[in-house]
Amino acid sequence: MGHLDHAAFGWLTPVLSYVMACIGAALGLRCTVRALAATGRSRRNWLLTAASAIGTGIWTMHFVAMLGFSVSGTEMRYDVPLTVLSLIVAMVVVGAGVFAVGYGRDRGRALVLGGLTTGLGVASMHYLGMAALRLHGQVHYDPTLVALSVAIAVVAATAALWAALNIKSPVAVALASLVMGGAVSSMHYTGMMAVGVRVSPSGGTLPGATAMQFIFPLAVGLGSYLFLTSAFVALSPTSEEREASASAQRPVESVAR
Repeated sequence: MGHLDHAAFGWLTPVLSYVMACIGAALGLRCTVRALAATGRSRRNWLLTAASAIGTGIWTMHFVAMLGFSVSGTEMRYDVPLTVLSLIVAMVVVGAGVFAVGYGRDRGRALVLGGLTTGLGVASMHYLGMAALRLHGQVHYDPTLVALSVAIAVVAATAALWAALNIKSPVAVALASLVMGGAVSSMHYTGMMAVGVRVSPSGGTLPGATAMQFIFPLAVGLGSYLFLTSAFVALSPTSEEREASASAQRPVESVAR
């Protein structure tokens, strides 16, 4: 058995991954709140942004945390197509859950369906990302901890969507995002606690890319996307602000006539 280290750089990767999860959750929840107040194409666009934000935040959280993961006795690489597929799955399945809430007529049913779909999407992303891992040896899992990690993902996703439906205040959204970030991080590390590796020492070259060759640059790029999109959402006016601005302009136009 190889010795597993989940924090090879100390607290840096756990803290940074938690921050990324919180940013993705905050942006996703804020966009969902905007979507519920909008109609037509605007609602669709806000929901697409929410799905990309939550999916990107979760993926970035996972792989930033994986930068601190090491196994004694073997190097590690990542299968590039599978790693990219895990990002696509995160966005698509989370998007399905967000759209279920955004367009569902029965809010209770939509919340359950959206939470289940999104939670399973989070779990699928995690284990697809783990399937992309290449090392000298065999990876196995504790089924009980795997089931617990999936349950945490579903509960966390349902709680986040409930917050999007019921919380409008930016401060409340921020607090909900901190909780969501903690839940996503808990799901990740619970899933990682389920991992065991039986190392088979070998001098052969592993296929795939190293974390610094592929994961790190992609995580930096996606992290930049989250920060830039957060700034855009923060600076863009809400529907209430647009209505207030329009109302303020009407009397001026009437006087001018």
